[in-house]
Formats: sequence, structure tokens, C-alpha cells
Amino acid sequence: MITRITLSTEETEEFASRLAKHLKSGTVVAFFGGLGMGKTAFTRGLARGMGIDCHVSSPTFAIVNDYGGNPPLVHFDMYKVESWDDLYSSGFFDYLDMGAILAVEWSENIENALPDSTVRVTIEKYEDENSRIIKVEGVECDEDFSR
Repeated sequence: MITRITLSTEETEEFASRLAKHLKSGTVVAFFGGLGMGKTAFTRGLARGMGIDCHVSSPTFAIVNDYGGNPPLVHFDMYKVESWDDLYSSGFFDYLDMGAILAVEWSENIENALPDSTVRVTIEKYEDENSRIIKVEGVECDEDFSR
């Protein structure tokens, strides 16, 4: 497990940018954490680390944002997903089959559909409003992410 404390949104994005270099095509990055914890900021960092230059925003109303790239980065908000039909209609499995990297907010709602190889990112508030403790499970790499 990788554990990292970030003191700002910028540090969260930088950490995610570095982590993105270790993700493979077809990886699901499942976010766990409450509202306002930095899941979209983390996804912005993933996009930057993957060389994708675009506006990254929460897919709350659209449910899915496809940012392109090679492999593509696809950002899901599963907050309103309540059934397998909802999940299938979101395109989740189609994007997974095509080898996209999936960044999934509110993944608690689709826990039973997550592949065994899922990268789990838990983000919690740390000492103040801007600091976060981020725990990442499921990434194999030798890089030191402590700072």
C-alpha cells in the first residue's frame, strides 16, 4: 500500500500525475471517500500524468466523461447507479473491454462489479480543510511516493 499526505489540491494532483505513469491499459481506479475529498482533483492529476490536456470535471450530471488519450481516460460518477442495468447503460463494461483506464467516483455503489485488479484509492481529510491522507492499494511499482 502507498500512503501519502498531501497539503493542497496541487499536491494531490501531482501525486496522481506520478501514479498515472504506473497504470496499465484496462485499469480501474476506484475512489473511496466522501464529498469534497479530492476525487476529481486526483483524476485531473491522472489525466496530466497520462499526457491528456483537457478540462477535467466531475461527471455528476453526465455520469461519464471520456477525456481521450492512449489509452483513454474515462471518468465515472456512480453516485446515482442503483442497479446492474444502470451500470451497463453507463458504458462501464464497454470502456473496460476497450482497454481504457477508468477513474470511478463513488465506487462503493458498484463494489461487486469491480475487477480483482482494481486500484483502490481512499481519500480522507487529514489535519485541516486542505490536507488529505491518500491510501492507494493495487499498484505495483518501486517509486517512492512519500514526497
